[in-house]
Amino acid sequence: MAEGKHDHHLFHHKKDDEGAAYSETATTYASGSPWGGYTETTEVTGVGSGPGGVDYRKEEKHHKHLEELGELGGVAAGAYALHEKHQAEKDPEHARRHRMEEEMAAAAAVGGGGFAFHEHHEKKEAKRADEEAHGKKHHHLF
Repeated sequence: MAEGKHDHHLFHHKKDDEGAAYSETATTYASGSPWGGYTETTEVTGVGSGPGGVDYRKEEKHHKHLEELGELGGVAAGAYALHEKHQAEKDPEHARRHRMEEEMAAAAAVGGGGFAFHEHHEKKEAKRADEEAHGKKHHHLF
């Protein structure tokens, strides 16, 4: 074979340490604990390539993904609530159980919507931080 580096791998590797996470791990003995034993603490000291070690674009993508998962969870729970409402009408013998499950599914749907709303705002904050890190400024006139 020819001398040099061959890149015939299944996964792509990043050049240098771009996007790498740096961490410090400390192991201590917890003698004051009733269970005793060793504890391991890991502290992430820097991630990514942005200023301060934060990759804002990756964070924005992460929050977008979680926002979509929240929306999907809300839709799925809402569909299950409608299914249980139909089952309550169809099966009067177990109607009470179906009504309870309908209410729980409706609460889960509201929770999924709230989580999606929260992640939407986190995504906007990450986008604003990315723009500030790259020198784009927002001038608020009013």
